[in-house]
Amino acid sequence: MILDLLFPRKCILCRKLLQKEETDLCGYCRRNAPEFMPGKNNIPFVAGWTAVWYYKENVQKSIIRYKFRNARSYADAYARALALRIQEMQVDFDYITWVPISFRRKFQRGYDQVELLAKAVSNELRIPLLPTLKKQRHTPAQSGIMDAAKRKANVLGAYKALNKAETTGKTLLLIDDVITTGATSSECAKTLLTAGAKAIYCAAVASAHKNRK
Repeated sequence: MILDLLFPRKCILCRKLLQKEETDLCGYCRRNAPEFMPGKNNIPFVAGWTAVWYYKENVQKSIIRYKFRNARSYADAYARALALRIQEMQVDFDYITWVPISFRRKFQRGYDQVELLAKAVSNELRIPLLPTLKKQRHTPAQSGIMDAAKRKANVLGAYKALNKAETTGKTLLLIDDVITTGATSSECAKTLLTAGAKAIYCAAVASAHKNRK
């Protein structure tokens, strides 16, 4: 109770103070956040993918706080919402893995926000977590590149597969924070499939990618 007074619980999207009965989201955001609508899979090499929300408005602001302003505690809240979407996919995953950031970016930021998210999702779903990728070269942030072709070129060959023996013939769930054009997810999936994985599915907190029915 003292902690609640010192650090009152706030909605992870709009930062409004939460009521006693509310968890993670205020009532308004729970009803009105831009909910992602699953549709046709249009990311090459990816067997299927999902997200919780669209990357705009308070969702975008929330993820920016998480990535760049040390709001690490959001990982557990995001994971609770994301776990529900993943269960809707009705796929038996052998491992949960994640899209890693470069060593330089992790050093600058102090943490890998996607790794934290993947660990939280693994705990929620009780599916083993396994590092399967290493970012072997630092690249400009995808968020600063608007052209889809340039985003694809930016990540080409940027990832190296790890733990190939454990992933050969396995179905993997690849976690990311945001899917925009799908270029990063596609490159990671291609790398893992080439290394012997059976199928790659993706899940993210938010999507700016147009996944139309």
